[in-house]
Amino acid sequence: MLFNSIEFILFLPAVFILFWFAFKQSLKLQNLLLIGASYLFYGWWDWRFLGLIIISSILDYLLSQGIDNADSQSRKKQLLWVSVLVNLGILGFFKYFNFFVDSAADMLNLFGMEADFITLNVLLPVGISFYTFQTLSYTIDVYRGEIKAEKELFAFFAYVAFFPQLVAGPIERAKNFLPQFSKPKSFKYDYAVDGCRQMLWGFFKKVVIADSCAPYVDMIFSDPGNYNGPTLLLGAVLFAFQIYGDFSGYTDIAIGTARLFGFDLMRNFAYPYFSRDIAEFWRRWHISLSSWFKDYLYFPIGGSRGGKSKTIRNVFAIFLVSGFWHGANWTFVVWGGLNALYFLPSLLMGKNRNNLATVAEDRKWANGKEILQMGSTFLLTCLAWVFFRAESVGHALSYLWHMVNPMQWGDKMGGLYDFALIALTGFIFLLILIEWFKRREQHGLANLSTNQFVRYPVYLLLIFTILYHWGSEQEFIYFQF
Repeated sequence: MLFNSIEFILFLPAVFILFWFAFKQSLKLQNLLLIGASYLFYGWWDWRFLGLIIISSILDYLLSQGIDNADSQSRKKQLLWVSVLVNLGILGFFKYFNFFVDSAADMLNLFGMEADFITLNVLLPVGISFYTFQTLSYTIDVYRGEIKAEKELFAFFAYVAFFPQLVAGPIERAKNFLPQFSKPKSFKYDYAVDGCRQMLWGFFKKVVIADSCAPYVDMIFSDPGNYNGPTLLLGAVLFAFQIYGDFSGYTDIAIGTARLFGFDLMRNFAYPYFSRDIAEFWRRWHISLSSWFKDYLYFPIGGSRGGKSKTIRNVFAIFLVSGFWHGANWTFVVWGGLNALYFLPSLLMGKNRNNLATVAEDRKWANGKEILQMGSTFLLTCLAWVFFRAESVGHALSYLWHMVNPMQWGDKMGGLYDFALIALTGFIFLLILIEWFKRREQHGLANLSTNQFVRYPVYLLLIFTILYHWGSEQEFIYFQF
């Protein structure tokens, strides 16, 4: 079920009413309702894949109990490895089977050996990477002794399948999120209102920004040779705003929806395009995944300990694996490697934590140096996004070549520019302006003016704009990951 669908508009109030009125007196029944609602929400795409979530939930519930009760460290480790291998095995089969088969065939063909491997038409279950990492981190934390295994079955199943963040995160840590399913809930009006504001801002970013960028991005990327250099640069910039509006919009809707039920999800975006270097960008973009890889991969393999050569190895490991996590295509691996190259200089020079505070924290506007830093970081990010969006590495290289080739800087516009693009530019500018002034807040509409003559016109303007742009139901980009 899509957030930006009529089904969800009907589904959410129904679950909300049942949660706070029909099942208010029983925490166990509330959790059971959330499990049922989450399975309905997920099964709306394809009910057959519900089995994977249920298997993952049962597996890690039982294994965590076994780890907690094991009488030896070796037994704990054995049970942990069962969880790791089964979870990653399921993820690997559904997400990477054909990729590895095709890559092996291509490699053999390079050496003149004909390969005729069998490939399967394996469908990728929506959100499998997200809930797999969430359950896996839970089992690892139990093994490390950071949390105790959850005894309440309904609480654990609700934690795994919680519908607002099930298919595209944030990837929640059990020690922060799981206890919330064991505490009685009381409805907080102000908390719910702020959740509605964040949902509204998320819908604006998804429907008005991301979905409006999509047709132009698709058009430009489909045939780079048909456009001049400035237009190709525009395509890269529009994709940067498309993926930001799409993914951070989903996160805003997820966090806001969770607040309607009294749950607090972690922040996943912190205005990443106001970053002054790549290190800051990765502290602000997809925070739940970046921190997951830091805690469960980067630090365990050594982090920045052990000298520069090992540090470089570990940085590339985390970025390459992060790229591969996004999809079974070499474009994502190159995207990860490119970001590692961006990141390394500041890390090796000890400057990767120079920009921990919000840009222009005590001022209204950024100074010239900060503007230059943000602009250069954004440009580097846009260049990397070309690989993320392209269908193949060759496609990405062709796109970049046509963009920088002086012969392309002619008059080839491809009939792209129209009034809708001008309007979209205005909405992007509005997005940047609002988020700049709210860069110290959790989201773009947080702590909106108490003056009702300011607040309500803003709500009505956003609602009208969203409804005007509401067309065909566009899936969220990160559903494919």
